[in-house]
Amino acid sequence: MRQQRNIFKDIDWVLVTLYLLLVFIGWISIYAAGYNENHSKIFDISQDYGKQLIWIGVAFFIGFCIILIDAKFFSTLSYFFYGVVILLLIAVLFIGKDINGSKSWFVISENIKFQPSELAKFTVNLAIAKYLSTMNIRMEDFRTRLTVVGIIILPTILILAQHETGSVLVFISFIFVLYREGLSGNILIIGFLFIVLFLLTLLINKIAIIIALAILSISFFLLIKRNKKNIIAIISVFALLSGLVFSVDYIYNNVLQPHQKTRIDVLLGKVSDPKKEGYNVNQSMIAIGSGGFAGKGFLNGTQTKYKFVPEQQTDFIFCTIGEEWGFLGSLFVIVLYVLLLIRILSIAERQRSSFSRIYGYGLASIFFFHVIINIGMTIGLAPIVGIPLPFISYGGSSLIAFTIMLFVFIKQDANRLMIL
Repeated sequence: MRQQRNIFKDIDWVLVTLYLLLVFIGWISIYAAGYNENHSKIFDISQDYGKQLIWIGVAFFIGFCIILIDAKFFSTLSYFFYGVVILLLIAVLFIGKDINGSKSWFVISENIKFQPSELAKFTVNLAIAKYLSTMNIRMEDFRTRLTVVGIIILPTILILAQHETGSVLVFISFIFVLYREGLSGNILIIGFLFIVLFLLTLLINKIAIIIALAILSISFFLLIKRNKKNIIAIISVFALLSGLVFSVDYIYNNVLQPHQKTRIDVLLGKVSDPKKEGYNVNQSMIAIGSGGFAGKGFLNGTQTKYKFVPEQQTDFIFCTIGEEWGFLGSLFVIVLYVLLLIRILSIAERQRSSFSRIYGYGLASIFFFHVIINIGMTIGLAPIVGIPLPFISYGGSSLIAFTIMLFVFIKQDANRLMIL
C-alpha cells in the first residue's frame, strides 16, 4: 500500500480531472450524435458510442500503466519509438487500407482499425525533446535546426504520401516549441507571412502583391539602419516571398488534392454552393447557430438527430455540442481546453528536466492546433482538413494517442523532483 501511495501522490490531479471531463463530454456527445429510438441504450456496443466506451476503457488502462512505468522509460527509448512509427508509416503505404481517400489505416478487424499517423505526433514530440535536451545542443546552431527539421520532415513526407493532409498540418505546431527553445521570432513572422501570401495570391493579382512587397521592402530600407547585414536580409526576404507568390499556382494545381482545393475555395468564398462543396460547413453552422444561447437540450438536436451534418461524430462533433448545449455549452468546452493548455504550460515551466519541459510545450502545441483547427472548420473559419477534437471526437486511435501523450507528461511531472 505504501508503494501505491508513492506512485500516485505527486500526480497533477487538476490535469487528470480536465482530461476526464473532456472524455466524458466526448462520450455523451457521440451518444447524442448517433442516438436513435432503435438503439437508445448508451452501453450498446454495436453502436459507435458503445465502441467508444470500450476505447475509453482501453485508454484509461493505458494511462494507468504509464503512471506505473519509470519516468525515464520514454526519454531513454525516444528514438526507438520514433523509428518504430516511421516503419509503421512506411508499412501502411503498402498494406494499409484506403478509407475516405486516405491510405493511412491498418485494419485488424471490422471494429479495430489503427492509424499510425496519430502516434507519429507523439513520437516526433519525444524525439525533438530528446534531441534538444542533449548536452551541448543549441538552437542557434544551423546543424541543430537542420536536425530538428529532419525529425519533423521525415514522418511529414510519409503521412503526406498517405493523403492525410490534416495530420501533416499538425506538425507545423512544433514551430512554437522551437521558438520557446530559442528559435528566432523572425522565423514565426516569415511563416505567418507565407500563409497570408499563399491565400492572398489565390484571391489577388500576383503583380499587385509583388508591388506591395516591393513597397514594404523599400519602407523597411528607409526606416532601419542601412548596413550590409540589414540590406541582405531585406533582399533575401523579398526574394523568398516573391518566389512563394509565383509558386502558388504550381502548389495549388499540382500538389493539393481536388477535395483540398475545393475546401480552400469554400473557405475563401470562391465557391459558395451550399448543396455541394459548402454543404458540410453550411450544415455545421446551421446546427451550431440553431442551438442559440442555452441549446435545444440533450438528445433534442434536430440537425444532429436527422444526420444533416456529415461526420458529426468525428470531425464535426463540436456542432453537436453547439446545437444541444448552445453558446453556454460550447463556451464551457472551450474554457476546459484553455484551462488544459494553461495547466500544461505552467507544469512545463516548473520542470527540472529540459526533456520534460520541451515535451510539455510540444504537447500543448499539438492540442492547441487540433482545437483551433477543428472548432474553426465547424464554424467556417478554417478549411476542412479532417483532424479530431482531442478526447471528444469518436475514434480509438486518436483517443489512445492523445491519452498516451498526456499521461507521459503527467508521469514526467510526477517525477520532476527525481529527474535531472
